[in-house]
This record gives sequence, structure tokens and C-alpha cells, in this order.
Amino acid sequence: MRWTNAPRTVDALMTGSLPGFIDVVRNLNSPTLLEDSVISRARAAGKRIVFYGDETWVKLFPKHFVEYDGTTSFFVSDYTEVDDNVTRHLDKVLKRRDWDMLILHYLGLDHIGHISGPSSPLIGHKLSEMDGVLMKVHTSLLSEERETLVPNLLVLCADHGMAETGGHGASSPEEVNTPLVLISSAFGRKHGDIRHPKRVQQTDLAATLSIGLGLPIPENSVGSLLFPVVEGKPMREQLRFLHLNTVQLSKLLQENVPSYKKDPGFEQFKVSERLHGNWIRLYLEESSSEVLFNLGSKLRRQYLDALRTLSLSLSRQMAQYDVYSMVVGTVVVLEVLTLLLLSVPQALSSKAELDVPLLSPVFSLLFYLVLLVLSALHVIVCTSAGSRCYLCSLSWPAAGGVMVLISTLLCAVTSALAKTLARGKLLSQTPAHPISRWSELDLLILLGTVGHVLSLGASSFVEEEHQTWYFLINTLCLALCHEVYRSCFLGDDCGPQHCLHAEEEPEGATPALQAKRADCNVLELDAVSKGPSSVEVPRGCERWMVLASPWLVLTCCRLLRSLNQTGVQWAHRPDLGHWLTSSDHKAELSVLAALSLIMIFVLVQRRCSPASKVAMAFGLLGVYCYRAAIGNVLFPWQQDNKDISKGITEARFVYVFVLGILFTGTKDLLKSQVITTDSAARTLGLWEVYSGLVLLAALLFRPHNLPVLVLSLLVQAILTTFIWRPLRHDAAEITVMHYWFGQAFFYFQGNSNSITTVDISAGFVGLDTYMEIPAVFLTAFATYAGPVLWASHLVNFLSSETNSSSALSHACFCYALVCSFPVSAYIILVTSLRYHLFIWSVFSPKLLYEGMHLLVTAAVCVFFTAMDRTNTKS
Repeated sequence: MRWTNAPRTVDALMTGSLPGFIDVVRNLNSPTLLEDSVISRARAAGKRIVFYGDETWVKLFPKHFVEYDGTTSFFVSDYTEVDDNVTRHLDKVLKRRDWDMLILHYLGLDHIGHISGPSSPLIGHKLSEMDGVLMKVHTSLLSEERETLVPNLLVLCADHGMAETGGHGASSPEEVNTPLVLISSAFGRKHGDIRHPKRVQQTDLAATLSIGLGLPIPENSVGSLLFPVVEGKPMREQLRFLHLNTVQLSKLLQENVPSYKKDPGFEQFKVSERLHGNWIRLYLEESSSEVLFNLGSKLRRQYLDALRTLSLSLSRQMAQYDVYSMVVGTVVVLEVLTLLLLSVPQALSSKAELDVPLLSPVFSLLFYLVLLVLSALHVIVCTSAGSRCYLCSLSWPAAGGVMVLISTLLCAVTSALAKTLARGKLLSQTPAHPISRWSELDLLILLGTVGHVLSLGASSFVEEEHQTWYFLINTLCLALCHEVYRSCFLGDDCGPQHCLHAEEEPEGATPALQAKRADCNVLELDAVSKGPSSVEVPRGCERWMVLASPWLVLTCCRLLRSLNQTGVQWAHRPDLGHWLTSSDHKAELSVLAALSLIMIFVLVQRRCSPASKVAMAFGLLGVYCYRAAIGNVLFPWQQDNKDISKGITEARFVYVFVLGILFTGTKDLLKSQVITTDSAARTLGLWEVYSGLVLLAALLFRPHNLPVLVLSLLVQAILTTFIWRPLRHDAAEITVMHYWFGQAFFYFQGNSNSITTVDISAGFVGLDTYMEIPAVFLTAFATYAGPVLWASHLVNFLSSETNSSSALSHACFCYALVCSFPVSAYIILVTSLRYHLFIWSVFSPKLLYEGMHLLVTAAVCVFFTAMDRTNTKS
């Protein structure tokens, strides 16, 4: 058999088993495939297999190929050499003819899709190149057939399609529907015999190839034989092939379904076997051909019906879940979330303390009792018949550590709950204290955050989550507008007007005045102690800017909504991004990119040191040169569309300035650590680290997305100057606002909850070969640039507005709490809805996105906070 293929999820194609969502992670470092497959069956039968292409095959099937040459599939910037490395072996291997199976895995078309999408002019050239390769293989096979008179089989297929954005991984028709072409002289098709294509399952390929090669079908295959492949055979051969397939599926059904005898497919299989016995008896008695044909046709239909029913039943039953491990993970997450919730009063107090007792519960009787019960439960589950789970496969010390962790967290929750109840009883016995009422903004933030978490239970709200965030930030802007107008015009005593006064109350303020301020709903930034002239009454132009600032933010958000269509329902509709990226508007895109880079410099350089300003200017110039080098934009003197280079030199030029700015910021932070009174150096250092991240984002963003970065910086500057600073919102409110805007700008970039929208090409900017750690880091940063920049801006803002660490501690706690809510809710949701229709296409990708968002933004906050905390303590 001669075979040309292009799969990425090779294990699903070769084993016939159902692929899982975890294959997304396994693609990064494919382990050896131990499951029964067509390749392992062919090798055991003595077939000589030759492979050229994606090295995923070599990792999955080590020592299975007599000859191979693997190329990395993750360096998506290369779409020429990766295919040339496959084609260069063709002439030699086609002349030798000392092999039984030839597998060619081409990657260039997939890489072009990731780089520039399906509308790229490179697609046509690459398809023409593949046509030439296919013609060469087919011509060689026909020449061999004329000499040996043995028919060959040529299979052309793919494992996935291509979405409108060029990616894949979701469930749109363009991604899941791919062609499958089987070419052989054994099919006996007549010239002009045109048939309409039929829809088949990906899992059907393994069974078909096994039967065609005369091999046993892989034992875990849930696919059925593609009957058009064998319909040219005599009736006896057709029925034998169908019988082999139904026997294999019925055995698999018996192994996985206790009540298999009641399954409709199994009943049809038994009927088919009895009918098959009758046909064989007539065949041996040499009955008339017409009677045999009629009975054989009836038996064939019976077998095909049984195959479809068995395959469908197995596809439903084979989706097995490790419920025990899922429940254990859910319990750990819920325990951590409960500890966070119980620590809210303590963490948001003026002392900003977070005392979670973990050592004392270890020496309590409750800890040992819980540990004993959990250990006994673990032994029972792992020793029960048929229990296969991840936790049971761990070593006993590792599993014991998990049990100790669960027991400790449970005792810590119990201790924190007891302290909370005791504190509540103590407060109830003391005289009543004035309780500050919640403002409208507090209620909006609380209801909006909780409402968003609740909305994630519906698949439609997950697919179109960007609409939720657009609505929330628009509502937030209107609430801020109401607050600003009330402060400037109504002048109510309990409004934020007091935050606009030029002076603080003197130390000798009367008790009546102090009580009045305590009763008012004044939301001040924690530990902010400004001088008498630090806050002035806005007058003239500044006053009008304060009044207009919410509307400016609304305008920026509305402009960004028209830049990138995202989600599922409207992702295919044209937007400004499609218009800019078309080849007819490259001049307009070039002007927009240049203006965006200039605006980025203006907005960022205002707080940088002179050296960082120079580095930022040259870095942004390098960004434009890189985009011009790869052909995205034009220089004014450039008259054609020819690429200057691959942009590796230009991108590395920018990386030098990114590292230089980060180094300068780190140096200023270390300087403030040595000189304890130099708080200006600390603020400068944090801002320069932030500006280095902005420069890196400008390099990784595609040119049409540079306005997203510009407007993000502009919105941050407007809110800082005219909203947060004069109105003095507290740290919790400012933190949630940063979280909301970070989430909104994640979708403004064109991202969605589908893996399709991940821009893999960003991970290879400036790389001339595949390096896993830099590629993963750059891809993650480019994807989460919006939340990361807003989280880092939060630390910068709080560090520059206060000399106390309490506000920053409040912010970190609030950010962790807000991020943990959707993650915890989604772990519970995915566990409970594991059999839902959209579990793999909607809910699981969303859980992956939320988990990555929590990790990335937490890393940024921890880095900035650690640097700031170290200098504050010094």
C-alpha cells in the first residue's frame, strides 16, 4: 500500500479510537503510542514502512519505520523548507520500491494558514506544489502496477481543516470537514462514473486500511469499514470483510458495556451472523446465483446497519472519564476558594493581613481522622474492579501527599470558619458601629462579576462571551459618568465630591466632622495620604476633561468592537481588520501601523528615563521594519510587494531593546532597594518594566491590531488621570475595573474561547528554528497581552499612588479572588456536564483559557508585587 497523508492527531487516525481534548496538550510533546494501531499491526506483520514529514509520527511510533526523516511541525514561520525536506526523498524512494507503506506528511499548507489565513496568495502556490507531488506519486504507482500487476492504494486526507482566521481546533464546518480521497485500480470504477461524496467518520480510516492490508483491525477502533472500497469484490469477500468488522466491534462492546446483550447493534449483529450462516450453506450447496445474490444483498444491508449502530453505540460509551481524579481536583479547588472567601474581612482590613493557619491543623485530631478516611477511600477505589484513574497510577508517596493536602486544607477551612463565627459573635456583643453603605458602583461590580460567572453555564454565553464583557464595561463607563457628574454638579455630602477638595481635613478636625466622614460613602484608595495641594479642584479645561473622560472611554471601546469580529455567530462577518489585511489596502495598513507606533511612544515615554525613551523609539522603529521585512506593511520608498527578508534580524533587533528596557527597569528597582528613601526610582523601575512589556506586545501584535494596544494605553491614561486619581476609588474597585478591562481587551484582540483564534505565528517571531520554551512564552504573552498589560498597570498605579503596601495587598487578594471564581465554577461545571454535547468544543476550551489566564496574570502580579514589596520593606 502507498499512502500520502497529513494528520496531526495521528493516534485517532491510526487506532480508530475517539480523540480527546487532552490531545491538544499532548501535541506539544507526543508520548509513545502504546495503544493498538494500524502501524503496530503492520510492523508485526513484517510490513516495511517508510516515513517522511512531521516528527510527531516518529515520537508516536518509535522503531516502527525502516527509514524516516522527521521535521518539526511547530515552526510555523517556515512553509517551504519543511515541505522541501519531504519532497527531496521522493525520487529516491519511488525508484527503490523496497517498501510496503510510504507515509508523507506535508506541513506547509497548515503553516501558511497559521501565518496569513486561507485567503493568502501563498495558498494557491502551495496547492499547485502539492498537485505536482501527488502527480509524481500517482505516476510512479501506475508504472509499478503495469510491471507487477498488483494494485496499489493511494490515500489523500487531512486531520483538520482551516477556519477563517487560519487556525483550527474548534467545531466549525470549515475545521472538522476535510476531504478523503482513495485512489486504486482495484476499485474497478468506469470512466465517467461520477458519484457524490459521502460523509464518513475519521475513525473509519483505521478499519478500512487494516482490511485493505489484510491486517487485524485495532482492538479499540470504533470505526466501520468504508464499503465503497470493497464493493468491487465478489459477494463472498464483501461479506467476509463486513463480518470481520462487526465481530471486532461486538467484542469491544462486550468489554465496555455490561448490558451489551440489550444493545440494538449487538442484536443486529447476532441476526446478521445467523443470516450469514444460511448464506454460506446455500453457497456450499451451489444454489442458483440469483438466490445467492438476493440473500447476499439482504445480508450486506444487515451488516452495514449493524456496523453503523455498533459504531454509534461505542462512540457514546467509549467517552470514559476519570471521575475519581476529577472529584479530588474539584475538592481541592473548592477548599482553596473557601479559604479565600473566609479570609476576605481579614485581607481587606487596614492591616491587610492574610493569616491562613496550615501548621496547627496538621497536629489536630480532625486532621488524622480525615487523613485516615481519605486513605481508606483511596485504597477501596484503586483496588476495585475496573478502576482506572490517574491518582491510582501515582506512587503511594505522591498519592499520600494529595491526601495530606486535602486534609490540611479541610482543617484550615474548619479553623477559619470557627474564627469567623467567633468574630461575628464578638461583634454582636459590642456596641453597634457605623456601617458604611455600598455605593452603586460597588453593587455594579459585585453583580457584574457574579453574573458573568453564572452566565458561563450556558454554551451560547461562552461562545459569545465577548458580548458580556462589552456590555459590562459600557455599563461601567456609564456608572463612572454618573459618579463624575454627581460629584461635579450635585455636590452631595456623601458623594465623591470630597475627593475633589483641595485639602484634607486637619489633624484637629472636630469629632462631628470625623463622624460625618465616617458615615459618608467615600471610597478612598487605601493608605493614600496626599499633601494639602496634591488634589485640586478641576477647573476650566481639566474640569471638562473629567466630565468627558467616560465618554472617551466608551468611544474607544466602540471603535475597537468594529476592528475584530469574534465569537461564533458573527466571526465570519467582514470587519475593519479584514479590510485592512487585504492586499488592496496595504498602504492604508502601513499608515495606520506607523501612526499607532508613534502613539504608543507618546503614551509610554512620559514616565520613562531618557535611556529608556531612546530604546523605546528605536524599538518601535524596529517593529515597523520587521513588519515591512515580512511584507505586512510598506516603506514609503518601497514600490513592490517583495519581501525584504524573513524579518529575523529586525525582530531580534527589537528584542535587544526590550531586554535593555527591562534591564533598566530592574536596575532602578535594585537601586531603590539599596537607597530606601528613593521611592521615585521604584516607581520609575516598575513603569519601565511595564513599558518593556508594551514594546514586546507591539512586536508580537499583527499590524492591524496595533490600534488595540494604542487604545488600551489611552484608556489607561484617561482612567488614571481623570477617574481613579481624582475620585479616589478604593483598591478593590480599581482591581476589579482592571480585571474587567483586561478581559474586554482580550476579546478586542480578536481572541475567543475557541482554540482556533490562538495566533501561533507570534511564538516564532525572531526565531529561525523551533525552541519550545521561547515559543510557548511568546504565544502565551501575545494571546493574553490585554489582561497582562492591565494587571501590570494595576501594580504600577497602586505603587505610584501610595507608599503603603496595604493597597497592593488588597489588590492582589481581590485579583486572586476574582480570577478564582470562574476557574472554580468551570471545574465544577465541566465535571458535572462531562457528557454534554458541547463539552469538548465549548466548555473544555473555556476551562483551558481560564486556567491559562489565571496562571499568566498571576505570574505578572507576583513578579511586580515581589519587586515592589522588596523595595517597600527595604
